[in-house]
Amino acid sequence: MLTENFSRRTFLKGSAALSTLLGLGAIGSKAAKGLVPTAQAAESSRIQQFYNACPRNCYDTCSIVTTVEDGRITFITGNENNTYTKGRLCVKGNTYPRVVYSPDRIKYPMRQKGRGSGDWERISWDEAYTIIAKKILEIKKEYGNTLPICLNKYSGNFNILNYATEGMLSSIGYTTRAQGTPCDPAGSDAQAFDMGAAYNNDPEQFMDAEYIILWGANPAWTSAHSMYFIEQAKEKGTKLVVIDPLITQTASKADEFIQIKPSTDGALALGMIRSIMDHQLFDAAWVNNHSVGFNEFVSYVKKNITLEWASEKTGVPQPVIERIAREYATAKPANIWIGFGMQRHTNGGSMVRAIDALAAMTGNIGKRGGGVNYIGEETWGFNYHTMSFGVPEGTVGEADRYVNMNNFGAQVLDANDPPIKMMWIACRNPMAQDPEPNVVKKAFDQMDLVVTADLYMNQTVEYSDIVLPVTTPFETVGINVSYWHYWMNVNEQAIKPLYEAKSDLEIAMGLSKKLNELQPGSCTFPVSGNLVEWVEKEINDDIRELFGVKSWDELRKNGGTVKANEKVTVAWEDLNFRTPSGKYEFYSEKAVEYGHHPLPVFVEEYKAPAEYPIRAISPHWKLGIHSQFQHTDWLMAIQDHPFVEIHPALAKKYYIQDNDLVHVKNEAGYLTLPAKLTKTIPTDTVVMYEGWWKDVNYTENFNVKAIPSDMGDFQSGQRGIAFHDNFVKIEKA
Repeated sequence: MLTENFSRRTFLKGSAALSTLLGLGAIGSKAAKGLVPTAQAAESSRIQQFYNACPRNCYDTCSIVTTVEDGRITFITGNENNTYTKGRLCVKGNTYPRVVYSPDRIKYPMRQKGRGSGDWERISWDEAYTIIAKKILEIKKEYGNTLPICLNKYSGNFNILNYATEGMLSSIGYTTRAQGTPCDPAGSDAQAFDMGAAYNNDPEQFMDAEYIILWGANPAWTSAHSMYFIEQAKEKGTKLVVIDPLITQTASKADEFIQIKPSTDGALALGMIRSIMDHQLFDAAWVNNHSVGFNEFVSYVKKNITLEWASEKTGVPQPVIERIAREYATAKPANIWIGFGMQRHTNGGSMVRAIDALAAMTGNIGKRGGGVNYIGEETWGFNYHTMSFGVPEGTVGEADRYVNMNNFGAQVLDANDPPIKMMWIACRNPMAQDPEPNVVKKAFDQMDLVVTADLYMNQTVEYSDIVLPVTTPFETVGINVSYWHYWMNVNEQAIKPLYEAKSDLEIAMGLSKKLNELQPGSCTFPVSGNLVEWVEKEINDDIRELFGVKSWDELRKNGGTVKANEKVTVAWEDLNFRTPSGKYEFYSEKAVEYGHHPLPVFVEEYKAPAEYPIRAISPHWKLGIHSQFQHTDWLMAIQDHPFVEIHPALAKKYYIQDNDLVHVKNEAGYLTLPAKLTKTIPTDTVVMYEGWWKDVNYTENFNVKAIPSDMGDFQSGQRGIAFHDNFVKIEKA
C-alpha cells in the first residue's frame, strides 16, 4: 500500500499533480530529466532509473522512464528518446504507480471454496500447480486428449513474453482456443480484401497531411500522443474533419464536425465517391496502373448511388457531402484514420471497404502523410519462441479446436465432442467484457476447474476456482511494439515482484515442471530459464534489420526505444499490394470466397426492433482500457461509477431528469444506471461507456448481444462483433 510519504514524494519529485490526470501534459521534473536512464545505480545508490513499456491494448504503446528509490517506484514519465511518446504519458499511464502498489492487487495464489462464494483461502504456488496439473492429467486420461481444456486469452498484456501462456497450453497437447478478436476483425478483413493486409502509415506523418479525416476515431481519449501530431498539423494549416455519431472531445478540436447516423458511414463514403466521379476528380493514372476492378466499381456507383440517397441515409446535407468530397479529392496528401468503433456493426467491413475505395481512387494510398489508416502489424515479426515447443510425443488428434471469442459462452456450451471441462483465463476479463455475460457464466458453471491469472479481483476472478497473481510491467522483462506507431520499446525489471506475483512465462515454466513431475513427458514447455535470455530469443535477423539493433540488451543500453527504418513507415509506398493480383482490388475474388460482394457496395444497416427502439452505443472510456485502470484510486476519484448518457429530448419523452436512475433493457439483460443528460449524442441513442468500476458487479455488456459483424473470419478466423448494433428500451427506475 502506498504510504502518505510516498504519495507526497511522488508529487514533489515529479510534478505529477492531479491536474496532469486531466490530459496529456509535460510531467517530467528537471530532476528526473537530468538523470540518464540505466539499470545501473545513478549518482546515489538509492536512486535508479529503468526503461519500461506500456503493454496494454492501446494505440500508443508508450515508452516509459521509471524512477526507483530504495527498490520502490517513486515516479514515472515518458521516454524523451521516443519521438512518439515525447516524454509524456496519458492519464492512464500516469496512474501506473498506483496500479503497482494498489492494496487491491491479488497478492498470493488462492483457491475459492465454492465458485462465486467469495470464500477464498491462500495456497502456495506448489499447491496451485498441483491442483491444476492433476486436473489436466485427469482430463487427458478420461477423454484421451486435452481438447476439453480451453484457453481464453487476448490483449490485457501485449508483452512478447506473455505469449508463453499460448505456448504452455500447446505444450500439453491439442486444446480448445478462444479465437478471434473483439477489436478490429471486420475492418482488418476489409483492408485485406482491398490491399492484402491492414497496414497504416506512421502516425507521426499526420504533420505531413494537407487534409485529415478522423472517421469514427476519438484519439483525444484513445490515442493522446497521436492527437499531438494532429494538433501540430492543424497549426500548419491542415484541415481536420471529424465524422462521428457522437460529439466527442476530438470533434471539439475539429475544423469541421459531421454528425452521421450510426452504421451509415459506407453510404457517406459512396456518396463522396459519386461526387468525385461526377466531377472527374479521381486519379485516373493511379487506378489504371495500380488497381483492378475500377470500371466495375464505377458502374455500380453510377447505377446505385446518388447524392440525394446518401444524404437521406446518413443525415448529412448534400452540399456538405459534395464539399468534403471535393476538398478531400483535391488535397495532396489527404489522410483518413478509420476508428475501430466504426466497424463494430453488422455492415462494418463493407463500410471500411467503401472508405478504402475513396482513398484509393484519389491516389492517396502509398503517399507519405496520406493513406487510409486503420491498424498495422509490420513490426510484429518476432520469433514467438515461447510458442515453439510443440505437443508431447504420442499426442492424440491433429489440431486445436476453436470457439469464437465474441460468442464465447454459447460456443463453449455447444462444444460436446468432447465437452469443455477446464478453462484457463489470462489477459482477459470475459465475465465483464464479453457480450451476454449471463451466458458466459453458464459456460463457467459446467467447468470442473476455472483458472484465472490476473492482477485484480475482477468479475472473472470472482467466478474462478484458482487465481494466480501476475506481475505488472515493472516487475518483469519484455519487449513491445505497437499496432499503430513504428517504435520498439524495451521493458526492464524495475523492481522485484511484489508479494508472490509471477509473470505468465514463470507460471508456464512452473506448471510444466509440475506436470512432468507427476507424469514425465506430459508437457514440452521448458521448466526453467532466465527471463532476459528468453526475451533475447525473440530477436531475429528481420527485427535486427528493421530496427537497427542487435539485441534486447543493446536496445536497453541505447535509449530503451528505437524506430523502424523508413522503408516501412509509408504504407504501400511501393504500390506492391499483397492481394492475389498484386494491385489494389476494387473487385476482390477473395471477398467472394468468404461470402461477400466482390465490390465495396452498400450493405443496409441493422434496424432497431420495434420493442427496443433506442440504439445503445458503448464506446471506449477516457479513463480506462477495457476493464483496466478505471478501478484505480486516482481515476475513481474522478469518476467512481458508470452512467448512461441520454439526450435531453429523449429523456423528456421518458420523464427522466439528470441523475435519475434508469433501467436500460433488452432481451439479453438489463442495467440500472444514473442518467447523464447531454446534447453530445443523437436523440435516438443512449451511450454507456465500456469499462469496469471497482465494486460494481456489472458492465454495459450485460445487455450487449453476440451479434456478429459482417467480416473477420479471413484474417482472424472468426467474425467480429457488432457492439454498436445494440438496441434497448429505457424507463425511469
